[in-house]
Amino acid sequence: MKSTRWVRYRLEGAEAFGTLHGERIAEHEGHMFGHATPTGRDVELAQVQLLCPVQPTKVVALWNNFGELRAKLQLAHPEEPLYLLKAPNAWSAHGDPIPLPRGGGKVAYEGELGIVIGKRCSSATEAEAMASVFGYTCANDVTVADVLFRDASFAQWTRAKGLDGFCPMGPVVATGLDPATLVVKTLLDGQVRQHYPISDMTFSVAQLVSRISVDMTLLPGDVILCGTSVGVGSMKPGSLVEVEIEGIGRLANRYA
Repeated sequence: MKSTRWVRYRLEGAEAFGTLHGERIAEHEGHMFGHATPTGRDVELAQVQLLCPVQPTKVVALWNNFGELRAKLQLAHPEEPLYLLKAPNAWSAHGDPIPLPRGGGKVAYEGELGIVIGKRCSSATEAEAMASVFGYTCANDVTVADVLFRDASFAQWTRAKGLDGFCPMGPVVATGLDPATLVVKTLLDGQVRQHYPISDMTFSVAQLVSRISVDMTLLPGDVILCGTSVGVGSMKPGSLVEVEIEGIGRLANRYA
């Protein structure tokens, strides 16, 4: 299947979307997830500000979904997907700074594959689930690590992962990819810190979409972050974090 790379961008104060071809964007009109048609205009990538590639109603983030990390942490095999929601103020674009938490704390990067939903999906079977998947993007599930278990009576997943700018995504949404063949690579200041295959996921893309859609309706633009594997680490102010997946590109954000 031919892959297409979709972007949202701002040019001269106006928002638009289109397909990326090398260093140029072919502008489209309509809707990215259906009835998108080329306008015949194009623009250089260097002339635009890339936006978050989708506008989700929610971002679902997985925990304990990779075998290698589960073995390292000596976690039990989950019987069902374990997930949380990231807040709307958290998502941001390629190139946007990751703000320092106003309350302080040790902040960690987590390079991940994001599943982008393109069609309303509710109580889908595994066989039906893939029809609702539009494509894939890179994501960084940023976390205030020392907040998570600060209170022994209550794990603070929402607080630790929902701060402003704590969910960069992009730079594109790529269609036509086989997720089982993808590899996530995360670089911290140019050094590779994560390099793991999506094939090590406990729950496949179809299983994740199906099982989550039983709990809550997934809408066009929603994103499921597949979880992360070994190599998660903390960032220092000024650090550049890059999440790279072949076929999608490289998401780059500085912890500012």
